[in-house]
Amino acid sequence: MAVVVPGPVSRGRWTNKERVLIFSSRGISYRTRHLMQDLRTLMPHAKPDTKMDRKDKLFVINEICEMKNCNKCVYFEAKKKQDLYMWVSNVPHGPSAKFLVQNVHTLAELKMTGNCLRGSRPLLSFDPTFDQEPHYQLLKELFIQTFSTPQYHPRSQPFIDHVFTFTVTDGRIWFRNYQIIEEDGSLVEIGPRFVLQLIKIFQGSFGGQTLYENPTYRSPNVHRRDLRTAAAARFAEKQNMKDLQRLRRGERLTTLPEDPTHAVFDTPAPQKPAQVQWAPPEPVPRPRPRKKLYKRQRVRLQQ
Repeated sequence: MAVVVPGPVSRGRWTNKERVLIFSSRGISYRTRHLMQDLRTLMPHAKPDTKMDRKDKLFVINEICEMKNCNKCVYFEAKKKQDLYMWVSNVPHGPSAKFLVQNVHTLAELKMTGNCLRGSRPLLSFDPTFDQEPHYQLLKELFIQTFSTPQYHPRSQPFIDHVFTFTVTDGRIWFRNYQIIEEDGSLVEIGPRFVLQLIKIFQGSFGGQTLYENPTYRSPNVHRRDLRTAAAARFAEKQNMKDLQRLRRGERLTTLPEDPTHAVFDTPAPQKPAQVQWAPPEPVPRPRPRKKLYKRQRVRLQQ
């Protein structure tokens, strides 16, 4: 009896050849490494690569993407071992956007109740703000081409069971991942979650002419400097208040009236005539230390 192998679920052709290279620079924290691994898990069309040296120029990433046969790139750049930046670029012609990543929470850290099948295709949900501003419209198209899994991708599953949401709040882009658990559209968060603050949008890939610059962006160095300046100002103000209170207490003590009975019990000591010693003092005789006798000598004296 012949064995019949069932055909694939869909016989469509894989025409969208989007491939995303996700890697980072050296010096990233463990949280960033787990976030990068979570994005690779959620995006079947993503490819990994080794960490890049921080001394290398960013234009080298275009050559790395060409060798990996990738036309999109998500690059995590760490600075000072505490600041994390993310580049999303269309290789090799651009555009590219640089973000400051904040409030990172990974899949293992959140421990959410939601779950989705590995390799399933996501829905992308965008805030209405993405259709109002020109730079948000550009970011929306860049996110669609980067995070959406191509249809009929060999490593993807032929169904949709989770949603990527991009929400603009307080001038930042909030990324969330939810699972679709019911047909009525009820959602349960899976993770990871992070917040992106836009810095600049460049015309080329990892450089070029600046298309947009965020006027409200403040670098982490400036933010930390402002915090130190504010703390120093509070400390100086506290010291000034202490000096002022001390000065006021001193003025209050000097303005008290003089007490006439303050020196009633102050009796002067009798003055003694000064004696001048012309001769040196006699030496004080000191007894010579007694020499300790031996045991045989003490026995002989006792006899």
